[in-house]
Amino acid sequence: MTPIVKNTARLVSGFIAVFGVYIAITGHLTPGGGFVGGVILAAAAVLLVLAFGKRSPVRLVNESACHVADATGAAGFLAVALLGYAAGSFFTNFVPARLIAAGAIPISNLAILIKVAAGLAGAFLALSAYRLAGAPAKSDDRPVEES
Repeated sequence: MTPIVKNTARLVSGFIAVFGVYIAITGHLTPGGGFVGGVILAAAAVLLVLAFGKRSPVRLVNESACHVADATGAAGFLAVALLGYAAGSFFTNFVPARLIAAGAIPISNLAILIKVAAGLAGAFLALSAYRLAGAPAKSDDRPVEES
């Protein structure tokens, strides 16, 4: 990739990531939420991998980090649901209304954001690793033998 593409991707990916988190945090007020924010956040990671190659942004986007973040997002969502269970019933609002007007919804949206972003980025990395391992692009890449 050219330096223009790399510099643009480096600049834009930060804005994309911040926008994804914003969409997840304000998901209880506007269209959006954790899933949409996670897809946008994963798009920032995909942009970095496409611009710099799989080996360059290893500090930020790698398979083990995606697995840990995926499990952390699932555990966070389950924790929000179980804390609601402790407050009365499963997924009941346990946050006082004076603290956060939306209650536990933004917290669960952040957990979903982490889970979806890590899952999609991990799937993209797995597909790119499969392609780098020498998998054929098409199933019919073999030359046709004449009879």
